[in-house]
Amino acid sequence: MQALSSVSLSVPAGEFFGLLGPNGAGKTTLINVIAGLARADGGSVTVMGADVAVDYRRARRLLGVVPQELVFDPFFTVRETLRIQSGYFGIRGNDAWIDEVMAHLDLAAKADANMRSLSGGMKRRVLIAQALVHKPPVIVLDEPTAGVDVELRQGLWQFVRRLNRDGHTIVLTTHYLEEAELHCNRIAMLKAGRVVALDSTRNLLARFSGSRATVRVVARDGRQHLLQIEGYAQLEPELARLRGEGVEIADLELDRPDLEQVFLQLTK
Repeated sequence: MQALSSVSLSVPAGEFFGLLGPNGAGKTTLINVIAGLARADGGSVTVMGADVAVDYRRARRLLGVVPQELVFDPFFTVRETLRIQSGYFGIRGNDAWIDEVMAHLDLAAKADANMRSLSGGMKRRVLIAQALVHKPPVIVLDEPTAGVDVELRQGLWQFVRRLNRDGHTIVLTTHYLEEAELHCNRIAMLKAGRVVALDSTRNLLARFSGSRATVRVVARDGRQHLLQIEGYAQLEPELARLRGEGVEIADLELDRPDLEQVFLQLTK
């Protein structure tokens, strides 16, 4: 079985890019190839000009990856874990940045706590911090908010948006489609290992998501009914028909197209 097939895309420096698709679409496999953890049968991947297979050391230094799985060493504290991660990249005296990252991820109070004592949400925060300790210009977030409470989610996105404004390239995979719609400039959608859509978020919403109108009507007998109309072209004829039948229109609400509609159309 082929996990990826003819996937070709580029992410400009400084972009906030979304990589979406159903389970098994190949998102994590693609991330593993980018991170040098899996080798593709053909083609090439570069991170800011560094080939991930030929120039692995430089490519890995340019990249910070937050994995889906909660992988951690149970014998170290949070601060020790981040110092060790800094050491992997030859960075010493990194405590000021480590403290800043922990503060933004609400980890400061757990700095001296052992990793095995942390909750799942706290462990995920440490994974995010590990990906950031060497200040990589490219950050890959693979389901970063899975199992994370709402408060941390908001703080995390504020921090990530700040990093993006400072010039960091962000690549995000998420099942929370509202997150991708809110943050990503462009989106690629994968299905069965292939790219089925690649465009700006605005264009995807405009091209693939039809507008709907929900009309609440009150009939002569006083009963209320809800009527859903697909597309603006159908709206005026339906309103004219209702008026002709003497139906009072009590309320009219237009639904804004969202990324979930696009996702379902492209991946069903």
